[in-house]
Amino acid sequence: MCGIIAAASTRNVGKLLVQGLHKMEYRGYDSAGIALHQHDSIAHLRTLGKVQLLEDKMIAEKPKSKLGIAHTRWATHGEPSESNAHPHKSQDKVYIVHNGIIENYVELRESLIEDGYEFSSQTDSELIAHLLDLYLNQGSSMLDAMFLAKAKLEGAYAIAAIDLADDQKLVVARNKSPLLIGLGTDEIFAASDPLAIGQLTNEFIFLEDGDVAEISAEAYEIRDKDQNTVTRDITNIDISNQATSKGDYKHFMEKEIYEQPQAVLNTVDGRVTSDDVLDNIFGLGSTELFAKVKRIQIVACGTSLHAGRVTANWLSAIAELPCQIDYASEYRYKNPHVDKNSLLITISQSGETADTLAALRYANEKDYLGSVTICNVPTSALARESDFALFTNAGPEIGVASTKAFTTQLAGLMLLTLALAKSRDLNPRLRGRIVKGLRSLPDVITKTLELKDEILKISPNLASKDNALFLGRGIFYPIAKEGALKLKEISYIHAEAYPAGELKHGPLALIDEDMPVVALAPESEIAEKLVSNLEEVKARGGTLYVFADPSVSIDVNEGALITMPQCDFLLTPIVYTIPLQILSYEVALLRGTDIDQPRNLAKSVTVE
Repeated sequence: MCGIIAAASTRNVGKLLVQGLHKMEYRGYDSAGIALHQHDSIAHLRTLGKVQLLEDKMIAEKPKSKLGIAHTRWATHGEPSESNAHPHKSQDKVYIVHNGIIENYVELRESLIEDGYEFSSQTDSELIAHLLDLYLNQGSSMLDAMFLAKAKLEGAYAIAAIDLADDQKLVVARNKSPLLIGLGTDEIFAASDPLAIGQLTNEFIFLEDGDVAEISAEAYEIRDKDQNTVTRDITNIDISNQATSKGDYKHFMEKEIYEQPQAVLNTVDGRVTSDDVLDNIFGLGSTELFAKVKRIQIVACGTSLHAGRVTANWLSAIAELPCQIDYASEYRYKNPHVDKNSLLITISQSGETADTLAALRYANEKDYLGSVTICNVPTSALARESDFALFTNAGPEIGVASTKAFTTQLAGLMLLTLALAKSRDLNPRLRGRIVKGLRSLPDVITKTLELKDEILKISPNLASKDNALFLGRGIFYPIAKEGALKLKEISYIHAEAYPAGELKHGPLALIDEDMPVVALAPESEIAEKLVSNLEEVKARGGTLYVFADPSVSIDVNEGALITMPQCDFLLTPIVYTIPLQILSYEVALLRGTDIDQPRNLAKSVTVE
């Protein structure tokens, strides 16, 4: 969600800031804005809608500046509107951009109104500008004013601020929301996402919670939560333009669907031998700790939670471990009991998901044996705050609807399952079989992608409907849920998923000629019962679209039976995800929706 970029330079920065906003469009937003210091005034431009509208306004007005801040907003407090767009200002002197949520904003807003400040927006962010102005008027420097403001703020935030009285420096602050500094030549940047400034520098400093930094074109100073000057490590990250360009594809989502053979290979490569998983791939000492594990707790959100639900099946079948799964957003509120020798697993594409981070921090106060995260961003907060980690190496995923991040999470979670089984000296022959399957998985995914033409034939049938039902049994129920989520995310078709055996316990009432049913029918001991469930749909006029193993036989009448490539049964959830992604994409394409940036959604959900 919301994106921040700021710059202090010896050259004009307006164009650089807007380019950075474009790089963060994948995160989801509804408005954009910029504030540029012009020595005796500050140019303040905001637009409702796409960054391109802001860029058009910049081209028309041609503001010049060497110091500025910019932002894309995803509405939390206050409707999407130009008046609620960032940057926000106080007395035409202080301008700020803010990611996160100020939880005590009502109390602070009332206090500031009593101090004579007027509010022009409905947001919780505007009060930050007024607080800074209040402390500046009392004689504080902007750096000190930020610390004083921080002492008042409760919640998660990343802030960048400029002051009319200083055309050389900007000040930034971080608490539970991503923020980093980028080091250039005669210019220094700040951003909430390295992609925003990856074309400008490869040198990044990741701020920690409580940090405040003062930045100019030539230098920066970081102070920790106790106001002590500190040195943070410089991390080199090479973010290629190719990774953040659509190339010949219509959308990032389409590109990322077809990158999955390589992405899954990147996840598995170097972590397995010919017949087993390598030791300590989750970090030094992980193998020894895994040997003590007796129970698993998984917390995640959205697509990542579906990956966790698949993993629970794997953990039981392969590592013989019981597993509890919770929505990260709900975990803290259930007073969870932690059994002795329990391992916490968090799953997140970005590693910055606020609910998952909050669950980890809550769990760190409990008696867990340790914590493991599966994520795609090595520099993320989850990666830094977990005891052990495995990075999926999927590369940047720009499309809001997750594709390659999900399949690589599943591959990484299978590696975790194998590592836990190995540490417990369980099922060596099964482990060897699965590793062989993992090594061949990129080829199977490539064959699955070749089903596009068959999927194109059925896409118009779903695109003309307003509802859809997805069915799967056992380990495929989470994949059915993921398929339904993809369809609703990008096509705005109402889609739900059920375990196929539950069909007769209620959902069957929904079946008619206007309710397409998408079913997953891999070969297993439950295939025969699944076919019986599908016959119930057919008997009531429902149209069936079945993705099935070659051994499954069912008459689908006016629907479609699409035969899937074969692979190891325990890995079929990864493979059966692919056609559901293609189907959702093609349906959304026909319906003309905004595929990469679907309405109301954000890529990295950094508020609770």
